[in-house]
Amino acid sequence: MLSSLSKAFSGVTLCSATNVLSQQTRNTFILKRRNPPKLYKKNQKPDKLRGRHFVYDLVEDTTVKKKPNLEVVLTSFVEGIGSKGDVVSLKPHVAYNKLLLPGLAVYKTPEAVAKYASSQDEKEKELHSSAYAQRTVNKLQEIVLAVVMNKDQPWVIERWHIKASLRKAGFYVPEDAITLPETPIAGPDLMKQGKEFYCTITINNLEKARLRCRIHHWSTEPSERLPYVFEHWKMEAEPLFGDSTAPEPRKE
Repeated sequence: MLSSLSKAFSGVTLCSATNVLSQQTRNTFILKRRNPPKLYKKNQKPDKLRGRHFVYDLVEDTTVKKKPNLEVVLTSFVEGIGSKGDVVSLKPHVAYNKLLLPGLAVYKTPEAVAKYASSQDEKEKELHSSAYAQRTVNKLQEIVLAVVMNKDQPWVIERWHIKASLRKAGFYVPEDAITLPETPIAGPDLMKQGKEFYCTITINNLEKARLRCRIHHWSTEPSERLPYVFEHWKMEAEPLFGDSTAPEPRKE
């Protein structure tokens, strides 16, 4: 009978071979005995440990411990972070993935600080006034600014109109940084309703952003108001000056 059973199961594999992944992990757990054993005198045999002595409390888990920031030296300008030679402190994963691996920064050492320190002449030749200037330019060029003008009273668009419209959109810009088109824009004129023109915003007297502005007429009388256009900034608009190229801006 035993021989018949062995023949029956001879072609059957009871346990299939599995691949075991042996991977090293870097983790440290700091523990503390809940019931520490008693001290013993010199040359005395220590007491045998009981079960209660093997009960531990977790003091610290290094896998969830917040890692300190990493200081690096920039080797070139990085938008939103700094210029060449700046020493910045960032989270480790940001420093590794966005700066060290692409070669935009090196670890902070006295030699690296001296090597990449920018002289005053090099700083004057830089095309960026600050680390966040280009980010501001990109943001301004993404939006379509609604310039709301009176439908009943005559007006001519001035810099303070653009300043007030930018403030409503969340941007605080001084008037001397706003450059209007060379051709004056006067109204009210319903032929200009919803049409676009460009003005230039100068940041730190260096970077320039081309801002799209769209005219909207508004009346204090509810019966005289134009129909509301939902999400007008997503729609195509005609250029105010006949083509998509704005005239050369002028500074008042």
